[in-house]
Amino acid sequence: MRGLSLGIISSMFFAVTFILNRSMETAGGSWLWSSSLRFLFMVPFLILIVAFRKNLKAVFLEIKKAPVPWLAWSFTGFVLFYAPLTYAAAYGPGWLVAGTWQFTIIAGLLLAPFFYEMKQGPSGLIKKRHNIQFRALAVSSVILIGVISIQVQNASGITTSQVVAGILPVILAAFCYPLGNRKMMELCGDRLDTFQRILGMTLCSLPAWLVISMWAYIEVGVPQSSQVLQSLIVAICSGIIATALFFIATSRVRHDQGKLAGVEATQSTQVLFVLAGEVAFFATPLPNGIAAAGMCLIVIGIILHTFNMRNGIPRRGYLKV
Repeated sequence: MRGLSLGIISSMFFAVTFILNRSMETAGGSWLWSSSLRFLFMVPFLILIVAFRKNLKAVFLEIKKAPVPWLAWSFTGFVLFYAPLTYAAAYGPGWLVAGTWQFTIIAGLLLAPFFYEMKQGPSGLIKKRHNIQFRALAVSSVILIGVISIQVQNASGITTSQVVAGILPVILAAFCYPLGNRKMMELCGDRLDTFQRILGMTLCSLPAWLVISMWAYIEVGVPQSSQVLQSLIVAICSGIIATALFFIATSRVRHDQGKLAGVEATQSTQVLFVLAGEVAFFATPLPNGIAAAGMCLIVIGIILHTFNMRNGIPRRGYLKV
């Protein structure tokens, strides 16, 4: 239950990303600055937090042990996650990007066979692949149907180009974020806490963000002052608070694929928070009919995941891979 609560609270802070990214784009800001500024702003905050906790040295020691996996999975989990999201915000409204992002609740389950757990065998410890769980997949599909239902109300005014540019990059991000997060949890084990892991991943993705920021400077020059301020807010709310809460929640249940799926599914509530934000700031019409039913399905799906996390996912219903 605590993991689900942390996941829902984190999704509220993550919603700031979709609202402000769209705000920056409508004001003429470049998606290149929106993506790079967030992570550049995160660095000093994370260094101060980790240094205050006297855990800074351990981060660099861990990176030194396995620099290539750190660079690869940090790039996957941060760069291939956030750059496509900000790019999509330039071509589609916040509700479209936030709604498409919910494919991550299915992506996390489908990625399970890429991960292993150590099991006691007749001749000692053996590696065993995780399995795709049908029951958790079915519950997450209920949530996804709810998300799609919310999209229907707004879909009539969207062009084909907006659909392509606003959806395909987000689907890529939806797979890369849980993949990078899970691979880094696997790599770090219990040796680093959440803030150390976020700092390490941010530092290892920094070369990519510096290249993107230089590209932004060549393309559009310096960012607008309003974009700098909004990027700072996104860095604090989404990059620090939301990411930390979500990573804490997933770390608590990382050894149980069913519970991990439940925590990842809480990100579906972002759609509700984004919709509320867009109603408040952009005069988006309130949901009715099918969209209202979709909101109910999201709530029902989260409740079903709560029962799964309390009772555990039965061993039957696994798809062996």
